[in-house]
Amino acid sequence: MRLFCTYVLSLYCLPLIAPSLVSTTVSNSFKDCSHFFYMQTPPAGIRGTSLRRICQKYADKLRYATLYDSSHRLPLYSAYIFKKSDGKRRMDTPWMYEPQLLSEDESGNMRALPLTEDTPPLIEDGQAVLGDYTDAVEYRRGLLNPDLHQAEPDDKSSTYTLTNVVPLITDFLDTSWNPYLDTIRRRLNNFCHGKSFMVSGVTLSGVKIQRDNRDRLGIPKHLWLAYCCPQFDRNSPYEVRFMFPSYGGYALNGQKGYSVVEVPLKVLESFLKSQTDIDSNMAIFYKGCVSENHFKRKRRDLSGV
Repeated sequence: MRLFCTYVLSLYCLPLIAPSLVSTTVSNSFKDCSHFFYMQTPPAGIRGTSLRRICQKYADKLRYATLYDSSHRLPLYSAYIFKKSDGKRRMDTPWMYEPQLLSEDESGNMRALPLTEDTPPLIEDGQAVLGDYTDAVEYRRGLLNPDLHQAEPDDKSSTYTLTNVVPLITDFLDTSWNPYLDTIRRRLNNFCHGKSFMVSGVTLSGVKIQRDNRDRLGIPKHLWLAYCCPQFDRNSPYEVRFMFPSYGGYALNGQKGYSVVEVPLKVLESFLKSQTDIDSNMAIFYKGCVSENHFKRKRRDLSGV
C-alpha cells in the first residue's frame, strides 16, 4: 500500500514542474550546505520535536539552508547569504513543497503545489500546503529568506517554497516586517563590502492555525533576523557604523502597532533565550561574528609587524 501511495503521488506531481529544476536535500545535518553559515557553524540552542535540516537547492545549485519543524509544519529559521539587490520581487514563481519530508526520494526534487485544494493527503502529514492558508484570513505567507534579499532570478525563485514560509499577520507584514527587510537591504547594499551571512527565524506562540477542526500550522510569536558582515565600510556614517559587523532585530507577530526593534546581536540572543523554545546556550553566529580587521590585527601581532 505504501509503495502504491508513493507511486500515485509521484504520478500526480510529475507534470507540475521539471524534476531537474528544483531540488533539496533533507537530512540530520547541514553538511552539504554549511557554507551558508558564518564559519560553517549553524545556530545553536534552537529546540524542536521533529527537526529536519533542509539544504534548499534550485536549478542544480544550493541556495540556502532551513531548519524545519515538521510537528508545527513551520521553518524555525532559514540561513542564507545576502546578495546586493534592487528589492524587486518575483511574481511568477509557483509555490512549492518538499516531498522528502513525507518519504525518501532519491532525486530530492521539490515540486510545485497543485493549484487546487485537491492536495494528496500524504503531503499534508509533515508540512504546510496552500489549503492551510485558505481560511486563515488574518495571515499571509511570509518568507524567512526573502526574495528581495536576493539578486538573481533563480535565487529569488528558490525562496517560494512553503518550507521557507511562516504565517504572519497581514498588517504586521505590510507595515513593519517588509519595510524592515528593505531597510536591511539598503544598509547591506551600501556598507557591507563582503559576504553577509543572514539568519531569519521565529519563536513559537503555542497557537496553531486550524483547518477542518484540525491543528495545522504553528503561528510564530516573534519574528527575528540577524546579519553578520565581517568586511564592512569603516567610513560609514555614525548612525550605522555601530551596526557592524553584526546586528539584529525582532518583533511581535501582532495585529497593529508592533514595530521591529533593532538591537545588537548579544541583546537579540538574550531576548531569544527568554523564549520557551530556545536554550540558554543559544548562539546565532560563531563567536558572535568577528570583524575581518580583528583577524588582520591578530596576524600582524603574531608576525611582529
